[in-house]
Parts: sequence; C-alpha cells; structure tokens
Amino acid sequence: MTMKAALLPLVALAILSSMAMVRPSYALIEIDITRGNIQPMPIAITDFNGVEQGVEISKVIEADLQRSGLFSPLDRNTFLQKNLSSSTVPSFPNWTVINAQALVTGTVTREADGRLKAEFRLWDVYAGKQMTGQQFFTTPENWRRVAHIISDAIYERLTGEKGYFDTRIVFVDESGPKDGRVKRLAIMDQDGANVRYLTDGSNLVLTPRFSPTKQEITYMALENGDPRAYLLNIETGRRSVVGQFPGMSFSSRFSPDGQSIALSLQQGGDANIYRMDLRNGKITRLTNSASIDTSPSFSPDGRHITFESDRGGKQQIYVMGVDGSNVQRISFGDGSYSTPVWSPRGDLIAFTKRYKGQFQIGVMKTDGSRERILVSGFHNEGPTWAPNGRVLMFFSESQGANGGPKLYSIDLTGRNKYMVPTPAFASDPAWSPLID
Repeated sequence: MTMKAALLPLVALAILSSMAMVRPSYALIEIDITRGNIQPMPIAITDFNGVEQGVEISKVIEADLQRSGLFSPLDRNTFLQKNLSSSTVPSFPNWTVINAQALVTGTVTREADGRLKAEFRLWDVYAGKQMTGQQFFTTPENWRRVAHIISDAIYERLTGEKGYFDTRIVFVDESGPKDGRVKRLAIMDQDGANVRYLTDGSNLVLTPRFSPTKQEITYMALENGDPRAYLLNIETGRRSVVGQFPGMSFSSRFSPDGQSIALSLQQGGDANIYRMDLRNGKITRLTNSASIDTSPSFSPDGRHITFESDRGGKQQIYVMGVDGSNVQRISFGDGSYSTPVWSPRGDLIAFTKRYKGQFQIGVMKTDGSRERILVSGFHNEGPTWAPNGRVLMFFSESQGANGGPKLYSIDLTGRNKYMVPTPAFASDPAWSPLID
C-alpha cells in the first residue's frame, strides 16, 4: 500500500453538511473558564439511539468532555429517562433530580445511500430549553470524527470558546529495545485513536511540527549522519526537502501563515536561528551569537519569535522581533529553560524547565512574569498546545531498563493530567489545528 492510500481514510472525510436544527435558546448555564479553580459541570450524555454507531459516538463524546476537566459526565445507570432520541423533548424533572445541569441526546440513522446521519441536541436542564442542535452526514468509517465535532460544538456552546477535539497529533513512535529504538513518524486523533505511520523507521526522525494552514508537517530526519528538514503532505504522502543547508539543521517550526519556517542551523560549535520563505527558498539569518540558539516558535500574530539560548551561560528563553531585532531574555527563575512554545491565544509561552534534577512543564506570560509549573518529574519535555490554548500535551519518560516515553495531556490548572494511549512508546508530540 502506498503512503497516499494509507493516509486517505484519515484525511478525506465525507462530512457533507452541518446545520442548526433550531435557533439556540441562550440559557443561564455556562462554564466560566477564566476562573482559576473550575468546578466541572455535571452533564448527562445519553446513548444515541438508532444504529450501533450511535452508542459508540456518545461514548466518545463523553470521554472527550471528561478529559477536558470542565465536565463531569453522570453515570448512565442513574438516568431515570431512557431511550431518548434527538426528536424527543426530555422530561426535565427526571434530570434535575440527578443534578444534571446539561443534557445531550442524539440519534444516528443510516441513509439509503449508506451514509450515516448523526443528530444531537444540547439541553439546558434547569431552563428546560434547547441550547443548540446539529446534524451531520458522513461515511460509516468516519463516525469518530463526527463524535469529536459534536464534542467541539458542546464545548463551545457551554464555554464560549472553540473546542479542540476534532484535531490530530503527529508524534514519534518508538519501539524496540532501549539501546536500539526504531523511531517512526506517526499520526493519530487527539484521543489516541486511528494511528497511522508516516515513515518506515529506516531513518531517525525528530521534532515533527504541524502547519497551521495546511495538512502538512515539517520534521527532521537523520540521513547519512546529517539532520535534514523535510516537508510532508499528509494528504498526498509527498515529501520534499526544505532546503540544502550548510552544517546541521534542527527544530523547524511554521510561521502562523504557513508560508515560512524558522529553524536552527549549526555551523561549527554555534547554532543560530534562520527563517526560510517556503515560496521562494530565501533564507534570512535572525540571530548572530557565539552560542546555541534553537527551538524557535512564532507568536500567533507573526510579529515575534521566542527561542532558547545559552548565550547567558545556561539555557534561557528569549523573545525577539520576527526580523531578529530587539532580543530580550524573559526567563529569570532558578534552573535552565528550553523548548519554548507560544500559545495559540498569544498570552502564554509554554516551556520545559530543569531544576534540582527534575524536568518540569510550565507556562509564563510573554514577558516572563507569572511563571507557573504544571507538572514535575524524572523527564518531562516537549510541550505542544491544543489549538484553543487551554490544554498542553508533552512526553514523560519513565526510569529503568524497561522505561520509555509516553504522551500526556494537562490543562492550565495543572490538575487534569491524562495519559494518551499509543501503540508503543511515544515522544515529540505536535498538535494540529482544527481539521477543516
């Protein structure tokens, strides 16, 4: 099977329509996600009736919302009203008595042409009103994506912000013994489902990164002893070399418009940040120091770049203009800082920090203030942001002869940590934007 054929089931989705069933009624229930300590909302998610995929869709929705840390799905065994469909108006007293604040009902049917029709409604239990309702048509194999889209619609209606469930993660799959790991580029849904391999493991791969505008990734591959930056279109499987650079290249990352990448190029003992225009191949040098400057990451408005550098004696985080001007150090805490990543919201920079033998994942304001550690342990590294800027994913390596890296997600409160299932060990995650 060619790479193109292997990837098409993941990306060539046939969701043909999405329409509101009724005009939303704006009710009182909502989640204020600006507060520091959020009490999860009790929500009842019924089994979607109809064909068998309905129950599976409702289970995926429940898992999505629970992982967010903002919702507390109620035990289905406590439901007093059973077999609700998307066309049935609930008996709201049956749901208030079990303390449900919101209720999700749905129906999944099969059309004459074989497509699935999935309908859902979100109800404000206390107001006794529908908040939103939608319907989707898709091929049967894409039922999981419909579930994620419904999760996003529920999340957005109840929080006022975009969800992040209809997204994917590209990562490095690691298999085999610890002293001889085979590393393959892989991609999966954000919840660990639908894993597909993008490379065959014949070359070491590093630091995959998603384009913010295309179904395209950039990554590093070690071929014939030298790292090289590649672009890979995950729809077509077409791979191309970003450019021929002197020395070694590392840590490439897209600009917000997807038209250029920033990367670190090493010459001699030094490494500096460069920007390459993908349209014409023009390369611009942004830093010029006798140090190691690496891990560049653009601000979402494209006006600044954050990066790590040891120019001050140990690794710290810096911010500069997109043209390399006005370089400023922003990290001043104890320990060393690395892998800065700008939030899609523009308000925070995530980082890895090494302090007292521990590896920590944290966030700080873009001026370096209000540093906050979310997780600390033996080896945590490589944060990546969900597209709504509310959740981070990273990898954490366990100790011992049988230890290895696994992927975890954590929200900005630091209290909702979740291990993302992968077929083998996994590292270097990168979160996609919402799928079109």
